[in-house]
Amino acid sequence: MTTTELGTVGRRLTSGEQQQYRDDGYLTGLPLFDAAAVKQMQRRFGELCELLPADVEMGRVNCWHKANRWIDHVCRTPALLDYVEDLAGPNFFLWGAQFFCKFPGDGTIVPWHQDAQYWPLSPRKAVTAWIALFDTDRENAAMQVVKGTHQTGDVEHRTSDNENYILPEEIDSAAIDASRVVSLDMRAGEMSLHDDGLIHGSGANESDRVRVGLTLRFCATDVKCDLDVWPYFEAFLVRGIDEFQHNPQGKIPTQDGFPVTKFQHSSEFD
Repeated sequence: MTTTELGTVGRRLTSGEQQQYRDDGYLTGLPLFDAAAVKQMQRRFGELCELLPADVEMGRVNCWHKANRWIDHVCRTPALLDYVEDLAGPNFFLWGAQFFCKFPGDGTIVPWHQDAQYWPLSPRKAVTAWIALFDTDRENAAMQVVKGTHQTGDVEHRTSDNENYILPEEIDSAAIDASRVVSLDMRAGEMSLHDDGLIHGSGANESDRVRVGLTLRFCATDVKCDLDVWPYFEAFLVRGIDEFQHNPQGKIPTQDGFPVTKFQHSSEFD
């Protein structure tokens, strides 16, 4: 896979959008990639799926930014980083890259959850970018968020043995205020941003259309990971400087590799 420039149509966030993110915990429908770039990303997604062993599901592996040079390239798209900078500040790093995909009829579900309860990061202020590779809406199981719940603190999660769940823990649906649920419908090439305390999830894709989001995790450089909990954690500085040096620095990939589990170290992809 060669690395070519992707056409973008991004911009900076307005002051109103920045305030909306603080109030609601998310932004959606942000323009990012142009039509030609969308076609390239859709093609590349198919190629990446073909790289995986038959017993490895695309939606259940992480760390693509450590394994694959093309994904690393996408993660450093200036227009993407401009959006993140407007929320995270001038100095921030990437630490996660995962495809949340729902193929027609595959039955997979992302239960209601808060990202921060999974992550041993302090302070809690990670920003997640969700890039739509294909059109996403209620029909093909768009991500849904519960508006403003990033301000309510930690909500109790319970462990589930549902084999269709992409994540092992969930918030009881009885705790969800349905009047505050918003579906993040987007066109291919658009993206959303959400706070790590925001409650969100997505149901099964019962349509005949694929739904794919490339999910990237960013943190300001003052955020530190508890390496006793996540010994494989690495920071990839993507903008500014790392004046704190809190976390191990990851090795930028030079190959067209692929992850096979959720948690891997960059040294595994030499």
